[in-house]
Amino acid sequence: MRTITATLAVLALTGAAAWAAPQSGPQGLTDEMDGAALYKTYCSSCHGAKGTGDGPIADALRHRPADLTALARRAKGTFDADTVHQMIDGRVPVKGHGGPDMPLWGDAFKRSGDGYSEAAVREKIGLIVSHLESIQVR
Repeated sequence: MRTITATLAVLALTGAAAWAAPQSGPQGLTDEMDGAALYKTYCSSCHGAKGTGDGPIADALRHRPADLTALARRAKGTFDADTVHQMIDGRVPVKGHGGPDMPLWGDAFKRSGDGYSEAAVREKIGLIVSHLESIQVR
């Protein structure tokens, strides 16, 4: 029940921003979308504005959200963009990825009202991955 409540809270916090996005550009992605904006819309409610795992609903989750600023530090100084991409996508399980509280963003983006193609889903997640790489504390 707690997971359902947390998921509904995520949807409530992120849904309004996602539906109020600017007009679509090529492949359904918006011209104004960048990794930081996508992160803010889809990730910050759990992982926090700065990515440290302290989002407004973090305490309601079964597992504390990861500190996304420490991904490279935990991997001995290397930011593994491919693994991070897979973790965000969520459709292919990645060893060490925590719990059922994390949405499967690959499915969510694919099924969005914008009807994204697989290429557009990869691009959207890629923008988030680039943003996460830029906030790493090494």
